[in-house]
Order: sequence, then structure tokens, then C-alpha cells
Amino acid sequence: MTETNVTPAIPKRILTSLLASLSAGVVPRAGAPYVAIGRKDEIAALLSDLELVNEGGGTMRFLIGRYGSGKSFLMQLMRGYSLERDFITADADLSPERRLHGSGGSGVATYRELMKNLASKSSPDGGALPKIIARWIAGLQSDLVAAGVEPDSAKFSKKLGLRVMEELREVEFLVGGFDFAKVISEYYRAYISGDEDIKSACIRWLRGEYSNKTEAKSALGFGVSVIIDDDNWYDFIKLWAALVRRMGYRGLVVFIDECVNLYKITHRISRENNYEKILSMFNDTLQGRAPGLGIILGGTPQFLEDTRRGLFGYEALRSRLCDSRFALDGYKNLLGPVIRLRRLSDDELLALINRVTRLHALHYNWTPRISDEERVKFLSICLERAGANSMITPREMLRDYLTVLNIIMQNPEASFSDIVGKAVTLKTINDDDDDNFTPGPPDSPAKKPDFDPNDIVF
Repeated sequence: MTETNVTPAIPKRILTSLLASLSAGVVPRAGAPYVAIGRKDEIAALLSDLELVNEGGGTMRFLIGRYGSGKSFLMQLMRGYSLERDFITADADLSPERRLHGSGGSGVATYRELMKNLASKSSPDGGALPKIIARWIAGLQSDLVAAGVEPDSAKFSKKLGLRVMEELREVEFLVGGFDFAKVISEYYRAYISGDEDIKSACIRWLRGEYSNKTEAKSALGFGVSVIIDDDNWYDFIKLWAALVRRMGYRGLVVFIDECVNLYKITHRISRENNYEKILSMFNDTLQGRAPGLGIILGGTPQFLEDTRRGLFGYEALRSRLCDSRFALDGYKNLLGPVIRLRRLSDDELLALINRVTRLHALHYNWTPRISDEERVKFLSICLERAGANSMITPREMLRDYLTVLNIIMQNPEASFSDIVGKAVTLKTINDDDDDNFTPGPPDSPAKKPDFDPNDIVF
């Protein structure tokens, strides 16, 4: 892969956030397309899923890769592409406090995180829930005005109410749909009348923030038969997928990362309950019971393949997700539910280094004192480590490279060979001393290295 010399025009805020994230080994939430190298086939496969969702279908994918291999980056990249194509997105990272199924609020906590991060093209940073409802109501009002109904007339208010009811009728027959539609209707009335208290109470219900129905009824001023909780939150994700399409969006795409936290659940029943929820999502999306919904889960190979605690330990999922006996090494198949992220090629890693060099120069307005040959040398050093040829990840490589760039920029007397050469030499000495280190008898001093590693400044 070749890298062009064209420097992209990037807003300063995004460029600052992008470089700070890469330097810290964190996936950038904004600006991912500016450092997107490789993954062409994977992106094409996921974009085809968006087209399926746009046509009213459902889809579910598992992005599987080692820590730092780029699965979270790819998810953020697809999140950006989805927003550009006028989808609504929601994303969340699982944790010990956020699961797909659990008691004590750990299930609905995931729903709340998804709603907090609900995003649209006009609100890409999240918090879009009130805005998409307001846009929907404004769109209905505009349609009535275009039809010749005077906005100040009583007829306008009546017809607008009827249009809202018509739009919500489709979701009333889904699980939880009656109360869902009722709360949306009340939000509409509060929006028109300017009642901020009822608007806030409705938003809280839609976000799953009430702990019981009594609390919800007291705040809303009307009764509801259900609230969003640990058991039913996924049903409301399907309701949102149906409603956003009625609102004029192309569908809902949900990104759930760090699924390895489900693998880490020690209690077998709890772990299998979470896998049962994944099975329900998988069946719904692929059997047409979740129209307009796309789900992408990110996890490690252990999360997928471990036959004792991973998804392959749950037979119903193993039979759906395991590779066919005809899926031989060396052949790619990106049409199945599982996408395993390959290691980026050497050319792609070099192109990534070149791209980051230009972005660093653009951000700090300087000319990096590192030649093309030295960039190749840096990559060679990274690949020379034991096992790096198959295990190297973009995260660790970029962290190291940005450290070198930062040091060269801040120390005018320093050169690439000074920094990298000294670091490699010291690393070699440390490795040799570790290999030769043998503890002595209990009462005698052990052999130590000739220097104190704490005295060394990298």
C-alpha cells in the first residue's frame, strides 16, 4: 500500500483529540477516518450490513481480535460511517457493572449507556435522544404546512396529534410498545405545550432511569404498566430501531465493545444468561424479528473460542458461530457472522507510520527530523521482536512511534538514531541480564545486573 503526500484538512479540536488518544493507546472517538489504513475488505463487509439495515433487515456481527488489534478502532470508524449515512447509532463498553443480562441494574445499565451515547448526524457526540424526537415533530409540522394547513389554526394542532398517533401505531403492537408509544405521545404534548417537567420525566423513562413503576407514575403524572429494566431493555432497543425508521432515519446501529467482560464472569449461570441474551439478539436480527437494527459486538479470541467459558462453551452459539470445516487458512470469508481481524501487512503498518508523521507535523507545525529510511528502520525494529511478525498491534506500535516523535520535537539536539539506538541497546542489555540472572543460595547475595534500571531515562 502506498501513502499519498496529501495532508488532510482536519479541525484542530479533532486533530488534538486524535493524537492524544493514539499517544495514550486509546481508541479515538472522533477523527478515526484520518488514520484508517487497511481493513478495506472488513469495512466493505460492514457497509453491506448497513445497506441491509437500510432496507428494513437486521444484522449482527462479531469483530474478534487481540487487544490493540484495531477492533475498537474499526467499530468507531463504522460508527462514523453510519452517522454519515443518516443512521442513528448507540455504543457502549461492557464492564463488571454493565452486562447484557444481570440483576441489580447491571443489564439496564448497558441500555442507559447506549441511550447516553445515542447519536445522529447532527449530534455525533451523543445525547441525541431529545433532538431526534424534536426533529421528528418539526418534520411532521413542516409536512402539514406544506399540505396547506395553517400552523396557527385549531385544525393544525388536531391533525398534528393524529399524525403522531399514526406514526406510533406501528410500534404499539411490539413487546412494550404500548407504554413506549404512550410516553412518546406524552412527550409530544409536553413539547407542544412547553411543559419542561413532563418532557424531562418522559426522557428519564425512555432512558431507563426509573427504578420502579411507582416512581415513574409519580414523575410522569400517568400510569405505565412497565419500566425499562434488566429483563426487557433489549425489547426497547428493537422498539427504537422501528421508531427511528418511522422518524425518517435509515435504521439503528448498536455497537457493544469489551465483550470479554462477559467471558470474565466467574459464575457459570450468570455467564450463560448473558450468552443467552446474545443468542436472542442473533436469532432476532437474522430471522427478521428486529427490522432496522444492526448490532456489532467486539471481543477477543478467548471470548469467542474458549470452549469452557467463551461463546463456544455455549453449544447453541458455538454451532452458529464456529468456522465451517471448509474454511481453511489462507482463504477469507467476510460474509459470515464472525470477522477475525488479520494483522496489518508491513506495507500497511508503514503507511500508518507515514500518516501519523504528517498529522503530528500538522498539529505541532514542525518538520519531523526523521527520514523515510528511519521510519522503515523503526518498523523493522518493531518486527524484530520475538513473535512480533504475527502479534504486533497498531496500538503498541503507534504509542512507541509517537513517543519517539514527541522526544525528537522537544529535544532539538536529539536524533532518531540517538533515541531508538540507545533504547534498543538498553533493551538488549536488560534481556541478556535477565537470561543470565541466577539467584544464589538463600543466605548469599544473588547475582545482579551491573546497573540499576531505575537510573536509566528513556
